[in-house]
Amino acid sequence: MAEQAPVFTDRRRAESFGSVAEDYDRYRPRYPDALIARLVTAPGLRVLDVGAGTGISSAQLAGAGADVLAVEPDAQMAALCAAKGIPVERNTFEQWQPRDRTFDLVTFGQSFHWVDPDVALPKLARLLTPGGRLALMWNRITANDSVRRELERVSAQYGVTTPAATSGSNAETALQALLRRTEFTSERVEVREELHYSTEDWLSLVFTHSNHVVLEHAAKTELRGRLATLIGDDGVDAVNEALALICTRSNVTPASRG
Repeated sequence: MAEQAPVFTDRRRAESFGSVAEDYDRYRPRYPDALIARLVTAPGLRVLDVGAGTGISSAQLAGAGADVLAVEPDAQMAALCAAKGIPVERNTFEQWQPRDRTFDLVTFGQSFHWVDPDVALPKLARLLTPGGRLALMWNRITANDSVRRELERVSAQYGVTTPAATSGSNAETALQALLRRTEFTSERVEVREELHYSTEDWLSLVFTHSNHVVLEHAAKTELRGRLATLIGDDGVDAVNEALALICTRSNVTPASRG
């Protein structure tokens, strides 16, 4: 079997979010407060939020006392981020120029899979202050087992998956190995939340995922109708197993880095 191309190479999906920016901002979940508290350890922490989207994580970090700069390539997503009072620089991370700036914390909220890690990780190493941290974060939302299998069965007929663990066990193992090769040591932090969605809210969340966004209009409409019928009026019980890999440079100490 041919090796699957990394998702960041699929630019059609990567550049699709602007068309659903309003729904993305409304329906994508916020990160658990306990996770944000692990990241913002002091007021005035200098944070770079990469692939910030509509500023969901940026606003949470700023609300906890951090000084946040967002980097986001899409104009519509960036506009919503800026409307929250977050400074935004529009660019892909690979092309973005730090201009000698460094940061105490660099975050990727649901976005690290959209960058080329061979470019991103060496660049990140240069951006961090001595003792600085890199946080790769995901909200990993799954419907309960009683409905999940049927949702996945129907969605698979359209070549898409329902929201699930963005970083599955195999993907996480590969990412951890990549971090080690680039001299990052990571701490795994997981926060679990029980959730309930109305049928319409669940579907609105589902259809902000890039594999659903790029469906042809007729297929999108048909799939949404079939999923709504399958779920019915009771909505969806779900769990969010929010995950952060909080990373530091394993070969750099605060005293030794110049």
